Amino acid sequence: MHRIFITGGTGCIGSVTIYKLLQSNEVAKIVIATRSNNPDPLKLWLGQDLDARLEFVTLDVSNYSDIERLVLEVDPTHIIHLGAYQSPDCSRNHIGGMEINIGGTMALFDAAEKLKNLKRFVFASSAAVYGMRSMYGQGIISENAPLAPPNHYGIWKLAGEHLARLYHDNTKVPTVCLRINTTYGKGRDKGKTSAPTNALKAIALGAVEGKLMPFEMPYTGRENYHFVEDVGAQFAAVTLQDFKGFGAFNIQGETIPIQTFLELAADGAKALGMGKYASLRIMDKAPPNLFVCDLDHTKITEAFADLHRTPISKGIIESLVEFKSMAQKGTLTLSTPGS
Repeated sequence: MHRIFITGGTGCIGSVTIYKLLQSNEVAKIVIATRSNNPDPLKLWLGQDLDARLEFVTLDVSNYSDIERLVLEVDPTHIIHLGAYQSPDCSRNHIGGMEINIGGTMALFDAAEKLKNLKRFVFASSAAVYGMRSMYGQGIISENAPLAPPNHYGIWKLAGEHLARLYHDNTKVPTVCLRINTTYGKGRDKGKTSAPTNALKAIALGAVEGKLMPFEMPYTGRENYHFVEDVGAQFAAVTLQDFKGFGAFNIQGETIPIQTFLELAADGAKALGMGKYASLRIMDKAPPNLFVCDLDHTKITEAFADLHRTPISKGIIESLVEFKSMAQKGTLTLSTPGS
């Protein structure tokens, strides 16, 4: 039976990953290390009564001695490392971002080297490890493409991938890095690429409150989208399925123009009877999307079985339904762009 230690487990991706992990009968316990100990994001997926297999421990990922103490106490069979400063935080606080995104990651790998029962280490990386889209010509971009992170967050994530590779070299424990791009859907409340989710929230909130809430996308171009539930399922899959060696993988997604996403959102709203509340556009003189698109996900589909990818149109409709329900309960809020 599996005993899983997860950092960042009350964040957007952590919560949905836990939801998917709990669907496996092989999971005996999930220890959630979090600064906030706020279970509300998990309740979006699990309801008010949380699964008895969950255990919460308080951890600041910049406290390296606490990382080692907790990891050795838990003695997990699997580690999933999601805890990190996101792009805006890293831009505002370079040193703090380094202490958490590199220092905390290194401390966790160092502690993991002392474990005797660890079967898998999964590190949450990002498409921010790539360079600007103009670097790569017109083709799709594989994991073997040159890497030139455009911001501090991407630099820290690339450093984390190298630490993951070094950890595997030292221990031979199977180690996986998943490169995530724009996740949209329930629970996606923070980060620069939360904007597509906020566009959907604006429609649902407007429909419930009976007033138009215009939304402007703060960047333009093309974007690589992942439906949030698919992201959780893929993290669960790479944690639990058979795998040997080290691998860095682009998570499954789909690239379309941002304008097309907004049009699909309007179509979805119309199909649900909320069409008159869809007022979406790209802001005037919007800068280009910072993160790369057109990512190839062949490698992950060859290494792992039965990975689900929800069509964007379907993911949008499912998100709108969820957001309308949340708005009716008074629990839906719009986050500030770039927060």
